[in-house]
Amino acid sequence: MDEDEAQQLANSLRHLGIRGIVSPEDLGNPDGQWRVYDSANPNTRRDITDDVLTVVRGRSRQAGQSGPTRGFVIRAPR
Repeated sequence: MDEDEAQQLANSLRHLGIRGIVSPEDLGNPDGQWRVYDSANPNTRRDITDDVLTVVRGRSRQAGQSGPTRGFVIRAPR
């Protein structure tokens, strides 16, 4: 995920009313894994990716759809 994709994910979470900061696991390696954190401070942030996935899955089930089971799917810009 690159910076633009991370911004799209952050916008999607905000649209769903889900608070979180999308950031690389290793700040020195933006090409590695990305996660959702509760704050931007790398010294105090807590990984909330699993919590966010649970919320997204729950909302998808409420809407009668199957939700994601792992990771995020973000539509590519046109």
